[in-house]
Amino acid sequence: MSVRRIAVLLVLLAGLALARPALAVLPGEMLADPALEARARAISAELRCMVCQNQSIDDSDADLAHDLRVRVRERIMAGDADEQVIDYIVARYGEFVLLKPRFSLRNALLWGTPLLLLVAGGIFVLVAARSRKRAETSLSDEEKAALSRILGEAGGKQQGGV
Repeated sequence: MSVRRIAVLLVLLAGLALARPALAVLPGEMLADPALEARARAISAELRCMVCQNQSIDDSDADLAHDLRVRVRERIMAGDADEQVIDYIVARYGEFVLLKPRFSLRNALLWGTPLLLLVAGGIFVLVAARSRKRAETSLSDEEKAALSRILGEAGGKQQGGV
């Protein structure tokens, strides 16, 4: 094969790879009005396919994704605003259907838990370090005398036994 044919083949393959997400939306689903279709595509890009879970419904070939795309377009044709369409889908499928979950009081703990754990761990390390320093205080006079006596006895035994 010539270099030219290989280059053409690579360009065609790259074009097919980039066009793949566009194949998920069927021509029968598309709205006639380009402005409404653009709104539908923008909304579909924010919604998760519940079957694939890592793709938007705009990118997915699953039957459920098809049903959701049709439902989004129906709501747009009914005159709903973008936020109303998203709220409609979320009301039926839960917030998991959103690819970028909303920040709300309901899920604030989920968003804040890593930070709380980091702060709690830092406090634990500081408290542990301070308690260790307190434990390393000097011996009282009685303890020093007892230690000297013990070391003196041990030293005498070692010297005498050698």
